[in-house]
Amino acid sequence: MNTLESLPPAVEAVLFDLDGTVVDTIPHILASFRHSTAEVFGAPLSDAELMHSVGIPLAHQMRQFTDDEETVQRLLAVYREFNHRTHDEMARLYPNTLDVLDALLAADIPMGIVTSKGRPMADRAMELFGLGRYFRVVITADDTPAHKPDPLPVRIGAEALGVLPSHAVYVGDSPMDVQAGNGAGAFTVAATWGVASRERLVAAGPDAIIDDIAELPATLGIATT
Repeated sequence: MNTLESLPPAVEAVLFDLDGTVVDTIPHILASFRHSTAEVFGAPLSDAELMHSVGIPLAHQMRQFTDDEETVQRLLAVYREFNHRTHDEMARLYPNTLDVLDALLAADIPMGIVTSKGRPMADRAMELFGLGRYFRVVITADDTPAHKPDPLPVRIGAEALGVLPSHAVYVGDSPMDVQAGNGAGAFTVAATWGVASRERLVAAGPDAIIDDIAELPATLGIATT
């Protein structure tokens, strides 16, 4: 793992994954997977199997459970019905998130979201928690032809903020986030409070690992008041 010496000379932008990094939807995602696989297969798959590939678009995840496209579409329909119906009551912000976003905003650091979530539900989460004032761009799975772990979404997010990817930081909770950020040339920060174990995150090769979002400004060398 690299050290802070690999930070850009000045952090020009910070990009965040959404689910499992800014918004705590991990229990909600797991409940949605359990519900959909139980209804379609007759019993849910193991939690480890259900959550292993969180971080890539939902349809891609479903295709890891079955190679029958009709079954994939049934899984997607059941998942989405449950997930959309229960989202607002189950989603939460992680502790200290707003304090950190306020600090980065006060430091005039441009921020954006790069998520594998589709546009409608990403916008719903942004509206639910009033996050729009923090993020200048929101890049979703509907906005790019390739998806994490491909680096393209991170590159597009950095460019939308007017910075080179190598001058940006990408914060995410899955190995796919780390791989995408690394591939784009960004400084990657792995978040242990989301979907993946520390061991999986370390194996992906992030530049830094933090256990609480409150650690982010100091990790990036950004002074807070």
